[in-house]
Amino acid sequence: MAINLVKGQTIDLRKNDKGEEFDLSTVTIGLGWDVRQTKAKEGGFLGKLFGTEKKEEEYDLDAVAMLLDSNGKVANLGRTVQTRDGRSVGLYEGDVIFFNSMRHPSGNIWLTGDNRTGAGDGDDEQIIIKLDQMESKYDKILFMVTIYNGRANNQHFGMIENAFIRAVDNRGKEIAKFSLSGDSTYNGMCSMTFAEIYRKDGAWKFRALGNPHPSDSFVDELKKLTYS
Repeated sequence: MAINLVKGQTIDLRKNDKGEEFDLSTVTIGLGWDVRQTKAKEGGFLGKLFGTEKKEEEYDLDAVAMLLDSNGKVANLGRTVQTRDGRSVGLYEGDVIFFNSMRHPSGNIWLTGDNRTGAGDGDDEQIIIKLDQMESKYDKILFMVTIYNGRANNQHFGMIENAFIRAVDNRGKEIAKFSLSGDSTYNGMCSMTFAEIYRKDGAWKFRALGNPHPSDSFVDELKKLTYS
């Protein structure tokens, strides 16, 4: 049975306190959320008769993974490339896995799809990691979620419900899950560091964090974790 974590709690990914062992050859980090629905503000007879809920608003939440070295820094910031429509995209094929660079050059960690509303059950985005094959130079992986254009659209984690991050092993067994829902403490917070995986004494540990940030760009947090 998976462990339901609280903020700050740390567990061993390979083996839990009950002696249950997990296959870390491939680990899926699943992230999910729902957007809180609000009551419609419609006047008149028809509004009273039919005005129950607004159409679900579109939120673009993006998962990000950062690979850190033994100094707690992101060493490889990748390169800048030109897209087909002429845009310049930075951080390509570096140690940050995000929507413009979805697969690490090593092939050991990659990001899947994009669910813009959080509608439906299950994971909305997944980050897949071949944890047993991660190079020794990487000591930690940080997992963030940002709300694209959250500041401009007045969208924040206070409006998000049923948010979670979970770790699932290669056999599909859920190892751990950390759940959090938006409340007033998350108002104005447009990104969140959900959790981290890190090495300790030759083992991989998973720590629930739940640290909110006002910026809607992961780059603002990345700047704190670079050498330059």
